[in-house]
Amino acid sequence: MENHVTQISRDNLDDLREAFNKIDIDNSGFVSDFELQELFREASFSLPGYRVREIMETFLAGDTNKDEKISFEEFVAIYQELKSKELSETFRKTITRRDGIRSFGGTSGNSSEGTQHSKMINLSQPDTIDERVINTKKLATFKMTDSQAYFYLLDQIASHGDQNHKMSVKIDMSGLNECDLDQRAELMLQQAARLDCRQFVSPQDVTSGNSKLNLAFVANLYNMHPALQKAQSNSNGIETAHIVGESREEKTFRNWINSLGVSPYVNHLYCDLCDGLVILQLYERVNVPVNWKKVNNPPYPFLGGNMKKLENCNYAVELGRDVAHFSLVGIGGENINKRSAMHTLALVWQLMRRYTVLVLSDLGDGEKVGDPIILNWVNTTLSQKRKDSQISSFKDKLISTSLPVIDLIDAIAPSTVKWDMVKRGEERMLKDEDKLNNAKYAISLARKIGARVYALPDDLVEVNPKMVLTLFACLMGHGLKKANR
Repeated sequence: MENHVTQISRDNLDDLREAFNKIDIDNSGFVSDFELQELFREASFSLPGYRVREIMETFLAGDTNKDEKISFEEFVAIYQELKSKELSETFRKTITRRDGIRSFGGTSGNSSEGTQHSKMINLSQPDTIDERVINTKKLATFKMTDSQAYFYLLDQIASHGDQNHKMSVKIDMSGLNECDLDQRAELMLQQAARLDCRQFVSPQDVTSGNSKLNLAFVANLYNMHPALQKAQSNSNGIETAHIVGESREEKTFRNWINSLGVSPYVNHLYCDLCDGLVILQLYERVNVPVNWKKVNNPPYPFLGGNMKKLENCNYAVELGRDVAHFSLVGIGGENINKRSAMHTLALVWQLMRRYTVLVLSDLGDGEKVGDPIILNWVNTTLSQKRKDSQISSFKDKLISTSLPVIDLIDAIAPSTVKWDMVKRGEERMLKDEDKLNNAKYAISLARKIGARVYALPDDLVEVNPKMVLTLFACLMGHGLKKANR
């Protein structure tokens, strides 16, 4: 045979001999031309009739003895040539880029075991790699008679002292060294007993591969030790493990909502507002009356529970549109219930703006207080307590150090500040890390003295004038209330 013709393995050659003998009924060692198609079919290489006729025409043209019969050796030669052409055509189709086909990565990762590489090398250059050394063993269903898979499974699902305060169980893997399969199965079941899971099977059931009893054993293992982490959920029973980090805007709104003492506590803005209950409480905080007889309170029934939540959301949107006169064009209760970020933020933003206006109005006895009045109060209070951290506006760069806020808190509530925790620096020049630590401490102190602040530490470091205004306004309101007591 020529080198470019695909070599046939001994196993394939035996299969071809068996197929040939089935067709060669008279044991003459030859088959006729009309038997060739049946012979190819018997050799698991079916060809259409016209293709067989073309092969016979080519064969007869080169038949040296002109007997119009095909010997086994001649059939093998034809078979080799056809397989070579098929492989060549398949390879050409494989490497040719086709229009409209999108390619994706991952081939290297999927073939990292090397099995595919080895077989491709052997296809291009036969017998380069001995395929007997390729590990093709796969674990089939209940092919566990040697107990090895069970040992490794028990080791994986055994508790290692997790957050649920379970006792740690160390599986003894020495049983894998036992040569006797029945004894190894017994050692495996002894380890299963330490997990309270020695039920349904005996060592003989394991080694004999009793599928039903082994299925019951594995099912019991899964039931007793699923080795799955419990999904996180909020008060509404909604899983929140998939929730990504919240944005600055979302965190600001969430801090503001929680500063008003709503129930339940808001951990995730959209999930915890989807039943409308927190939003209705916010309406009361901004002096919008709520008819609580129309509100559905938890616990919600299993059947129809989401409809109860949707009714709350519809009522919340109705109050905002008809009573609070918010701009809620294109926003319905269904959007809030389905946790739409855009629509939820639009409603909550208008609620927070109404609250800020009320805070400023309370400071001015019903009339909205402007920036100059708040700024003047801050500087006057600081001067009276002999603090030197005066600010020129709510955009003053000194605010980035949080020192004016901390000094103001000390002026309102003396002995509240632990000065050893405050970073002042030389000439009030602080590192970014020190600025952030001061800002966090300032926000914590403001909440400690009872001021309902909802600005973030980053707002102070970056000197966000709008949020800085709300911070000083809340401190001013708390300071005036304390002075009037």
